[in-house]
Amino acid sequence: MDNERGDQTRTPAGISSNDGIESANIADFYDALSPFYHLIYQDWPASIERQGDQLRALIRERWGEQVHSVLDAACGIGTQSLALAARGYRVIASDISRSAIERATREAARRDLDIEFIVDDMRTLDLTAGQAFDLVIACDNAIPHLSGEAEIRAVFAAFHRRLQPGGGCIISVRDYAGIERQGTRLVPFGVRRDGGTRFVVFQVWEFDDEGYDLNFYFLEDPADGAPITHVMRSRYYAVTTGTLVRLMREVGFRDVERLDDHFFQPLIVGTRP
Repeated sequence: MDNERGDQTRTPAGISSNDGIESANIADFYDALSPFYHLIYQDWPASIERQGDQLRALIRERWGEQVHSVLDAACGIGTQSLALAARGYRVIASDISRSAIERATREAARRDLDIEFIVDDMRTLDLTAGQAFDLVIACDNAIPHLSGEAEIRAVFAAFHRRLQPGGGCIISVRDYAGIERQGTRLVPFGVRRDGGTRFVVFQVWEFDDEGYDLNFYFLEDPADGAPITHVMRSRYYAVTTGTLVRLMREVGFRDVERLDDHFFQPLIVGTRP
């Protein structure tokens, strides 16, 4: 999860051990984050539009006009799903977080968009078994929530199974190879306003050999009333894009490569033969 730059404490469950993150903990993290997720972006509606244009341009460049159906396998509150549905794609969107799916459903209804949202784990995609899509996506650094290469390989295999022959896969991730991965790092997102409330948003990353524990802070400062600090905690595996390219190839994708300057994060794309 990244962003497009542009004296109470509440700490939901959600931090894992260094051995990897349990699926329940991922769900807890995003359940707690979903009311605040739009504040990651300086202007969430504008980001939806920009990302929709960027993804549509890439889809047409890579796979022409043959993409009609899309599975968004880590949809969160719907940033990419809303954008693609508004551009005429038939979208099914899933996420492990029930609260995120509930919010995404409301956001789609507000925009009069027809999207099927389901609670599902991208490691298996059980609820879309038997369906085939023209495109599978997983954006906003969702893949590094997985605990290691074995889980990532299983996810890529699940994506491969859900694709029509000739179908494409797009994931977006942070470029961990370009980050100094040691010690503690403060990652500021900035000051946001939501209605009459000011939020200060930042992350603290605590690195070890395999990745980092993420602490996500939303300092809520209402115009009247006491400030509240919301803290969500999770775990990320600092996997490099080179490893992701290799793992995608290993499960059978072809023409796999990293693309820069197409999106706010690096993209890894591949095609099912």
